[in-house]
Amino acid sequence: MPPHRIALSGCLLLACASAGFAAETPLPQLKAYEVRESWRQPVAPFRIADRTWYVGTAGLSALVVVGKDGAVLVDGGMPQAADMLLSHLREIGIANGQLKWIVHSHAHADHAGPLAAVQRATGARVATNAESAVLLARGGSDDLHFGDALVYPPVKTDRLLLEGEVVDLGDVQLRAHFTPGHTPGGLTWTWTDTRDGKSVRIAYVDSLSAPGYDLHGHARYPRIAEDYRATFTKVRALPCDLLLTPHPDASGWAPETAKAPTTPMNCRAYADNAERQFDKQSAEQRKATP
Repeated sequence: MPPHRIALSGCLLLACASAGFAAETPLPQLKAYEVRESWRQPVAPFRIADRTWYVGTAGLSALVVVGKDGAVLVDGGMPQAADMLLSHLREIGIANGQLKWIVHSHAHADHAGPLAAVQRATGARVATNAESAVLLARGGSDDLHFGDALVYPPVKTDRLLLEGEVVDLGDVQLRAHFTPGHTPGGLTWTWTDTRDGKSVRIAYVDSLSAPGYDLHGHARYPRIAEDYRATFTKVRALPCDLLLTPHPDASGWAPETAKAPTTPMNCRAYADNAERQFDKQSAEQRKATP
């Protein structure tokens, strides 16, 4: 294009900007989703058992399990929790390079939100199953139930897990149990620790709720009801002296007290309660269907 035509085009664009666009309303600012305050309220780190620490917030669990061959982070909370988690790791004596693994319950923003940032800062490897790896890689976008409403920084998976596989820390092993329902890739973790000189079997059981989910005829998750039923059965049978959950209040305790639960709900009761709520929700949906 000749130089004079370039100049003319530039003048025309400038004229449009000053004469026409100035009167238009600016596009809106981007706004992130908001969550309840307890999910964002830090809690000072404290021991749950000899090798197991709580490093999350008042309303969202994050755990660190420490073995002779390193440590593993289990869940992280909201995306904005990354700096808090790194600070809590330092507080409990996890030095640079000691965090070897990152695992999670389900790949929603309120549990997997800061995992990418922690992964970058520590060099820890992320282990998950194939279903969750896809959702983590999308940063929570195109979720089966929430669409793109609850996104977070995408997470790279380093190791794909099979049912029953362990993450080995030398003197403690975390075993993966696939518990689909809340998400197709939901994970539950069990390991054995000690407390007060006694062995304690810890079960970190994934969320079992179905918040607003379509439980019948779900086009993208046709086996959702069957998966929930199988998960309830599996959770009841877990080794479970001490139950912990991604949302602490779901299993009846409050981390802000800085004390591990002493009279916790057990895995069977947790699954029974969830199944009763599931049955109620399912019946209501069937009744509402013409």
